[in-house]
Formats: sequence, C-alpha cells, structure tokens
Amino acid sequence: MSKTVVVTDDSFLSEVEQHSGLAVVDFWATWCGPCRMIAPILDQLSDEFVGRLKVTKLDVDANQKTAIRFQVRSIPTLLFFKDGKLVDQVIGAVPKAALVAKIEQHVA
Repeated sequence: MSKTVVVTDDSFLSEVEQHSGLAVVDFWATWCGPCRMIAPILDQLSDEFVGRLKVTKLDVDANQKTAIRFQVRSIPTLLFFKDGKLVDQVIGAVPKAALVAKIEQHVA
C-alpha cells in the first residue's frame, strides 16, 4: 500500500514546506510516459523509507502555480525538501538506485 500523498497548489505549503524531515515532490502529468515509469519506484520508496521520507505527487497540469514557482520545465522532476527547504533535485526517470542514493544523502 503506497503512502504517497497527492499535493496541490493549495496544499503544498502545509504538506511539503511545513513538513519536518525529508520530503520529495514528484512533478508529473498523466500524459507523461517517463512519469508513469518512475511512479512505481516512488511508491516502493514511500514504503521502504516509511517514517523517514514523505513522498508526494503534484500534477503540473492541474497545479501550474507551484510548477512555475519552482521553475519546473521538464517532467518528471523530483524536488527534495528537508524541513521545508529545497535541497536537491532529479530531472527525468532515473533508476531506483539513483533515487535511494539521493534519499540517503539527505535523510537523517
């Protein structure tokens, strides 16, 4: 069972920027093939890092304000926030091992 949280322009502040600890935001869209490829990996990571990582998804078509704010120009883009501050990013569909390495870099 995935623990991934869907966020919107309206909930981004409370779900991501006010989150204590590490959160990753998947900027995606339904029509994006690479986004669909990376989604099951993020679901796995939400289970594997439960309690240490919050995995969220933001649909860029429905939530353009947040995508523009963080200058997301290609999807999938993963933004990593630690205690509400942007600390890292990954652009494109990457292997699970690359994401695990990024998470372990930032998770306490």
